[in-house]
Formats: sequence, C-alpha cells, structure tokens
Amino acid sequence: MSRTWWGERFLEAMSEFADPGRLQRGRSYSGDSRILMFDISDGEITATVRGNVNPYFGVYKEPKYIVNVALTAIPMEDWPDVIRHLSSKAGSVAKLLLNEMPDEIEESFDSVGQSLLPGGFDDFQSSCSCPDWSRPCKHIAGVCYRLAQHLDRDPFLLFELRGLSREELQAELVKSPLGRALSAELSAQSELQPQPVAFLFARPEPIELDTQLSPREFWQGTKRLPQTVESIDGAAVPAIVVKKQGDYPPFWHKDKSFIEVMEELYGRVKVKNKDLL
Repeated sequence: MSRTWWGERFLEAMSEFADPGRLQRGRSYSGDSRILMFDISDGEITATVRGNVNPYFGVYKEPKYIVNVALTAIPMEDWPDVIRHLSSKAGSVAKLLLNEMPDEIEESFDSVGQSLLPGGFDDFQSSCSCPDWSRPCKHIAGVCYRLAQHLDRDPFLLFELRGLSREELQAELVKSPLGRALSAELSAQSELQPQPVAFLFARPEPIELDTQLSPREFWQGTKRLPQTVESIDGAAVPAIVVKKQGDYPPFWHKDKSFIEVMEELYGRVKVKNKDLL
C-alpha cells in the first residue's frame, strides 16, 4: 500500500478498471524478487518481471516478461495556464520548491480541464509480454504498485509522467515573483554552514542518593509487589499484529494471501495450546 494521499489516489484510479483479485496478486509481484528491472525514462516505465511456470498457458520454463506503463500526457499548450495558477499560490509554490505535493494541486489542473492524478482507464497505457490477455495483468499491477512507492518518495514523477520534467516545472515556478523570493530564501538557507557542538547528547549529571537506603529496599523497593496477576483475555481478532502491516509483504512469494495463512497458523497454535491460556 501507499503512504501518501497522491500514491493512494494513483492506486484507486487503477482499481476502478482492474479486477480486485488481480490487484491482490499483483501486489505480491511488486517486490525485488519479482521485479528484476525497473526504469523510468521519458515519462514511461519499463520493467522486467519474473513470472511463473504455467503449463496451462504453455509456459514450462520460468519466464521474464517486459512490462510498459505510461500515463496520458497533458498537452503542452495547457501547461502555461496550469503553472500560472500554481504560481499564484504561495503555499503551492513553497511546497513544490521543497519537493512536496500541495494538497490543493488538482485545483490548478481543474482550471484547464485536466488532471495531474489519473482518473481512470483512459489515463493508463500499459502492455505486458505475458500470455494473459486481460489488462492489467498481475505483472502490470505489480509494476504499478512499485510505481506508487516511487511516487511516495518523489511526487514530481507525476509531472514527468504527464509530460513535464521536474527541472522545467521548477524553472517556471522560479520566474514568478513568489517563486523568486522563495528560491532566494532557500538558497540562502542552503549556504548556512553547520556549527560543531561539544556534545551530541545531554551529559549525565550525578545525583545524591539517600544514605539511609538499605540494600534490601534498594533491590526490592519500598512497596510489596502484587501477589496475583490478572489473566488477559485472548485477542478477538486473530493475527492482528500481522494484519496491521498489510497483506503480501515483500518476502512473501506465493499467490495465496499471507494474512490468511497467518490466521490459520494462529488458530492452530491457539487450539493446540488452549490449556495454557
């Protein structure tokens, strides 16, 4: 799963036209064990994905599939109006110059009838060399999940995928009055040199101990510990710690849900050790 709102919106757009089961399987294809190569160049994602042996499709040797994913580019004639709208908002300019995504980013694209984030099937172009004719296949879904992780770290990839590079966008933003002022301030801050300090952490200070304290009181305390311990009820939801982390972790290479397997394991352990609860 994605950690940012724009990454979530990207995955939501894909879920509107993709089979939920394929998306679940695709999530397990987003790890390094499956995606052997992942490259973003000229607004297009190219990846090599390790597939499975499947005699039903005539695949008897572990294959490597080539996946291509791209978003529909925004016409170049619309970008000046988008940038003009962005440049009129100090908050948007500041966040973009700091490599962050403004919350109200879509307002600037709505003004020209466009959208930065994909809205559905028409915004995706994808292909895969696998024999599965359905789109997106699990290999394409896995690449899209990996792309969402990259978008979490670098939201400017969205602009690149839509046809405008980071350098071009920031160069245009700096031309505005707000952009010039903020850019000068950021440049001045970057020139500040770090100052050395004597200690990285607070130095411990000695304290006086009560000389009347006996060794028995020091080790056992002044109050007696409870003689009984209240029993704790079992968890109402099995494998809750695992569920909090999400399904299909990177180390899980099977098509079956990792959470379902752990639920079954937790249930077996609970039944086997019920006398100890």
